[in-house]
Amino acid sequence: MHKESKKIETAEAPKAIGPYSQAILAGDFLFVSGQIPIDPATGQVVERTIAAQTNQVLNNIASILKEAGRTFAHVVKTEVYLKDLNHFKEMNEIYANWFTAPIKPARQAMQVGMLPLDVLVEISCIVYMG
Repeated sequence: MHKESKKIETAEAPKAIGPYSQAILAGDFLFVSGQIPIDPATGQVVERTIAAQTNQVLNNIASILKEAGRTFAHVVKTEVYLKDLNHFKEMNEIYANWFTAPIKPARQAMQVGMLPLDVLVEISCIVYMG
């Protein structure tokens, strides 16, 4: 691991459900692990709509960013994984409400066969810390 690496963790986002960290600060970049729509207060997946799940995922990411002293304005790259690409338009509308800075992050979005806990969406991101 990079000599300047540091684990970033908050109780305001779900605990990792596997052998990984919520986020790792390495040099000038923060790498936020894929977040799924688990409510950290209950430990349960939120209701099974793409709107509710996208909002929860982004709320979880916001909590991690806050712990690192950053906001969505500092995000430079996101990856969006959807169980069904037919949810893209609705997910994108919710996503746009969270990324309001003039410069939007680079992004890729894709449909995948299955996500952990059979959720509808997972999002990860990279944040510039400099």
